Amino acid sequence: MLRKTSFQRKTKETDIKIELNVDGKGKTDIKTPIPFLSHLLNNFSKHGLFDLKIQATGDIEIDQHHTVEDIGIVLGEAFKKALGDKKGINRSGYFVFPLDEALSVVVLDISGRAYLNFDCKFKKQKIGDLDSDLIKEFFWGFIRHLEATLHIRALYGENEHHKAESIFKAFGKAMKMACSKEKRILKELPSTKGLI
Repeated sequence: MLRKTSFQRKTKETDIKIELNVDGKGKTDIKTPIPFLSHLLNNFSKHGLFDLKIQATGDIEIDQHHTVEDIGIVLGEAFKKALGDKKGINRSGYFVFPLDEALSVVVLDISGRAYLNFDCKFKKQKIGDLDSDLIKEFFWGFIRHLEATLHIRALYGENEHHKAESIFKAFGKAMKMACSKEKRILKELPSTKGLI
């Protein structure tokens, strides 16, 4: 079964189209009105080996909030749709990713339960052109719609760009691990409940 999907979410605030191949090679075509967010999503896709196409517009003349959160929502929804019945997936994943002086840990469980623990402090209001406080909002949107538990911790780092990028690279690696198939349980759900 191909784990691919196309998905669009259009509201009065944003219009976001996505194409996702979970079993890709990390090919991207990401266009958002926030170049640093596009950069982070490129890193996520490359390190997770997900083929990802995103076309996003939004009311950033008002604020970036709607656009950033809605991209997270659409990405979470796309993964949920592409993973289908979730049979045979590893379900959980983690990665510790260094980027020069910065180190981040991402741990997730595609559990059917949405929860976020985000322990990351940014000293600057903006990283490039992205409002740094919206990184957390992106992840909230993502986990609520994928229905996953996600813990993110920026252990240390001086450069805000390095911290954010190490988070998204670790996120990609952890998602790759969680979405990967385990040959021994291809027809089973990875749950003692028999339900995710």
